[in-house]
Amino acid sequence: MSGPNPVVRARAVVKRFGAKTAVGGVDLDVAPAERVGLLGPNGAGKTTTLLMLLGVVTPDSGSIDLVGHRLPRHRTKALARVGFVAGYLPLPENLKVREALTIFAGFYGIRRPQPVIDAAIDRFGIAHLADQQSRELSSGQRTLVSIVKSTLHRPDLLVLDEPTASLDPDVAGRVRTTMLEIHRETGAALLVTSHNMREVETLCERVVILSQGTVAADGTPSEVAAAFDTDDLEGAFLEVAFRARHAGADDRLGDASGEHEGFHR
Repeated sequence: MSGPNPVVRARAVVKRFGAKTAVGGVDLDVAPAERVGLLGPNGAGKTTTLLMLLGVVTPDSGSIDLVGHRLPRHRTKALARVGFVAGYLPLPENLKVREALTIFAGFYGIRRPQPVIDAAIDRFGIAHLADQQSRELSSGQRTLVSIVKSTLHRPDLLVLDEPTASLDPDVAGRVRTTMLEIHRETGAALLVTSHNMREVETLCERVVILSQGTVAADGTPSEVAAAFDTDDLEGAFLEVAFRARHAGADDRLGDASGEHEGFHR
């Protein structure tokens, strides 16, 4: 008997930019309530993949279903059930934090927003920011507001792009704990990107590592570490990055060799 439909389902997804293939046929499923880390060294295709999964970038080929809706055609319906956290997302500069959250709650269709907003502000400990204007916030404070915003509508999927990169260590720890509490309470799936391997090990039960636009590893953190004969996830990540650098160097050497031979012909 088949299980529930995945909240993310990508099949043979390809994206090219000119002559460069950024993503070369990625398959990815995220089950309901699953906690998945999407990792990869710089240039691995991770950001492009994430943007395709959110419908921001359209793949050249392949298919993506997000919370049961085919992208890009039904992107608006899909994103109504998704929360997205990233420190680089803009906030309304001339509004107070509470005012901005009220507007976002309206976008999510929350009929009685203030009790929901009050509970979220209290839960994440940002009452001291509620009456500040967004333009006055630090990068870390903006990230906290983005996290609060993403959870207001109890989404089926929380996509966390480097969620604690700009936060102080104590605040980052509280955020991770709170996100796991929300996951347990609501059944929200988590899709996390981060360069902090300890964070990934805390938040995620499964890890997918991309390298050169394809899936290089997929399993629990311990399974991925064992696959690369390393002690932990950080060691596996470093090994993937090392292999990618050397593969890139070999490709450049091959290109240079071909040019050299062509010159003499």
